[in-house]
Amino acid sequence: MYPDSYYAATRREASDWPRLNGPQRCRIAIVGGGYAGLATALGLAERGVDGIVLLEAKGIGHGASGRNGGFVFGGYSLGEAELLAAVGPDTARWMYGLTTAAVRLIRERIERYRIDCDPVDGGVIWANWFRDPEVLERRRQLLATSYGIDWQAVSAADLREQLVTTRYHGGLFERDAFHVHPLNLALGLARAAGERGVAVHGQSPVTAISADGRGWRIATAGAELQAEQVVVAAGGYLGRLVPKLARALLPIATYVAVTEPLGERIGRLIRTRAAVYDTRFAFDYYRALPDTRLLWGGRISILDRAPQAVARLLRRDIARVYPELADARIDYAWSGLMSYARHEMPQLGQVAPGFWYAQAFGGHGVATTTAIGEVLAKAIAEQDPGWQRFAGFGLERTWRPFGFLGAQATYSWLQARDALKDWGERRAAA
Repeated sequence: MYPDSYYAATRREASDWPRLNGPQRCRIAIVGGGYAGLATALGLAERGVDGIVLLEAKGIGHGASGRNGGFVFGGYSLGEAELLAAVGPDTARWMYGLTTAAVRLIRERIERYRIDCDPVDGGVIWANWFRDPEVLERRRQLLATSYGIDWQAVSAADLREQLVTTRYHGGLFERDAFHVHPLNLALGLARAAGERGVAVHGQSPVTAISADGRGWRIATAGAELQAEQVVVAAGGYLGRLVPKLARALLPIATYVAVTEPLGERIGRLIRTRAAVYDTRFAFDYYRALPDTRLLWGGRISILDRAPQAVARLLRRDIARVYPELADARIDYAWSGLMSYARHEMPQLGQVAPGFWYAQAFGGHGVATTTAIGEVLAKAIAEQDPGWQRFAGFGLERTWRPFGFLGAQATYSWLQARDALKDWGERRAAA
């Protein structure tokens, strides 16, 4: 049910959800057992909606929801300045506020439903890869003035006390963020939804969705479901199920590795409970795990590489920041697909009346999926019109396969730009 990963090897929540059997009827069918589908299902159930069926093709959290870095923080893949320019100050602040409220909601649900997912309430550090302090100050001021968000400045000296490396030059600390074991979180949310009356089914790949009178017919391998409404939230693993949605997505790979247990070595180098990511476009992100391993992720690619290749790439990235760990053994390495839109914002709306979709979370998925799940739950249960404020971020066609080439070229250019800036700063400082 799951690729070989640290998260799969250490899952504790139940993962044996039954497959859908026989013809059935329901009020709302949700396709996709990742965070977006789970958040929508649980949001509806908490509002008293019954007759909900959730269908997952493999195991709950099989895709990006069970393979990511585990960071729970606000914001979108699209930067705050770009969001402000796209929708204006009022809507931008509202949209950003959805994600910070989602951080609080995830924290509350972990406690309320007793989800065993190793939450670490240590915040997140945005570490400056560059010597230019304006990189930090511009974002700190923008968040404060336009969004009412206070990130604490961390001096280079103070950061070096927390992260024992010469690689960084100060940072910003997001105190309200935290990090978790993402697969156990997904499985715990599925259990919570089941306790609230949602019928959760794994190993139930949807093969077709078609209109059926005033509702929808959802076909799976060996079963059929008739629903009044349907929500498709399959992300990077949508495949060709709904061509209109698939044409608006680019499934992009990112990579994660986990070292052997490092014992006291990790405490000498990483003296903070915060998770970390840096200021480059293609940044590293990492965190110390409870069992003294180091989880390290990064890179963006159109290639879904094999574990051995991922391990080689990320071992070099680790050594560049922490040379003392160049000899650390990589025990787990994997890749996974994130769904990206050209505009770098989530896509949500209706293909037709009663046929909802939520996708394209672009690497900011843990809190953002919960935020969008709440928007959809309010739309379906309460007829709340808030979802319409995302209409400007529509189903722009990505023109695959050419879109993949464009995405890779853009990534390579931005990576080269960051490398050139870093080289120039180092040369000036020499």
